[in-house]
Parts: sequence; C-alpha cells; structure tokens
Amino acid sequence: MQSEKTKIRFSMVNASIVLFKSNFEEIEKLVQSLRKVELIDKIYLIDNSPTQSANFNHLPAIYIYNNKNMGYGAAHNIAIRKSIEQNAEYHLVINPDIIIEPEVISKIAAFMNNNTNIGHLMPKIFYPDGQIQYLCKLIPTPFDLIFRRFLPAKWTEKRKHSFEMRASGYNKIMNVPYLSGCFMFLRVKALKEVGLFDERFFMYPEDIDLTRRIHRKYQTVFYPEVSVIHNHAQDSYKNYRMLWIHISNMVKYFNKWGWIFDSERKKINKKFDSIDI
Repeated sequence: MQSEKTKIRFSMVNASIVLFKSNFEEIEKLVQSLRKVELIDKIYLIDNSPTQSANFNHLPAIYIYNNKNMGYGAAHNIAIRKSIEQNAEYHLVINPDIIIEPEVISKIAAFMNNNTNIGHLMPKIFYPDGQIQYLCKLIPTPFDLIFRRFLPAKWTEKRKHSFEMRASGYNKIMNVPYLSGCFMFLRVKALKEVGLFDERFFMYPEDIDLTRRIHRKYQTVFYPEVSVIHNHAQDSYKNYRMLWIHISNMVKYFNKWGWIFDSERKKINKKFDSIDI
C-alpha cells in the first residue's frame, strides 16, 4: 500500500456537520479548523434543531435548516447529494464534537489518492484525556448492540474486547468491517455505487449499515497515522429516551440484515484478522 508521502494532488473535499441544539462556539471552532484545509471546498451545516439559530449563518459554511429532526443519516444525505452533484471526490461526515488539526485532512486525502481501493477511512480517535476510543469493530450481533448493555460489565468484558478488535493494538492500518460514524472520510465514487445512509435509521446503526455496504466493494480502513479528538457523550447510556431510540433503531438494523442468520456477518468476522491491506 502506498504511503501518504506521495505528492498531494488536488482533490475536492466537501464536509457536513449535523446540528441539534449545538453549541455555537464548538461548531465555530470546528468550522474554522476545516476552513484552514486547502482541499476542503464546501462545509455544510445541516440543522435538525427545533428552532433556527441566526448565528450559524455567519460562519464560512452553507447553513441548511430543516425545521425538524429528520435523523442523523438523512441530514447528512442532504449534503452528500450535493457532493455528488458537484463531482466532489471525497465527502467528510464529521461530528460537531470532533477536534481536528488541519493537516489531518491533507494526509488522509493523499493516502486515499494513492490507494483507490479504499472507500471509507477513519483515523485514530482519542478522548480529550488522551485515552484511545476503541471504534474499530466487527459486524455486530444482537448481543453486541442490545443485550450486552443490560448485563454486568465483567460478564461481557472478553466479548467486548473481541468485538472492538483490541488485540490489534490499534497501531496498524486495518481493513475494518465497522467504523464509527463520528468521522467518515468517504469516497464519493463508492457512495454512488452502494448508496447513501439508509434513512430508515433515525440514529445509531446508520454507520454500521453504510460501512458494511462499502466494505463489500472497497476497503474500509482504520488509519492510525493521523488522529482526532472526540468528546464522545454516549447519550444512550445516560438518557432513557435515547436508549429507546438506540434499541428501536437496532431492531430495524437486525430486521434488515438478520438477527441470528447473517451469513455475511459470520464470514467477514471470521476472516477479518487475516486481511492484510
């Protein structure tokens, strides 16, 4: 696999951030960081909040107010469709609570340019205190996403470590079947082939669904040569309403892909650790 050190050619990158009652200072800081990246053309702020904020119109970004909460994936799709119309090469789906240095995007774009078999890339992700977030995962079973939440942690620790691929050390480039939706650097060509976010999912499993669809035709890569910080809130662990949203959308996910009988899941999870990219 070729290094990102090869000379960067120009690649049009658009980015989208979905807002919901978002902190203006946090969004302003992220937008300003992204604006320092020469490769980034358009930044879309897609607002799902119940009320519109005039402040976001003053940022160097395209602000779109939906007048309703249409869900995470559906909101990002608004911007992704525009990237397709504009023939952008890449589209960055990024959470509002990400802290990023401008050079990260340039390094990722160079690496993607040199490895056209990659359809989706996620960098190494840390908590603000410097601890790593284990966001490289196998394709989940119902136990991993639903039932494990209601059991004591000590009963499920071994399974969790396996599911989160911790034995890998998170220190090498890997082709991973499920990457987090907090930072998705997507090749637009791949999205044209496999489709956008499935809008049946209001929130949570849309990243699993999209990653595994891309994974069928492209590599979906964890790239630890660069990193970002993510202020991960884990709202569904703190809020019963969010827990219900989490579970109901996971039910939709398993209704789509299979609860017990998911032959693709079994095949991919069995061989993932032997994939050498």
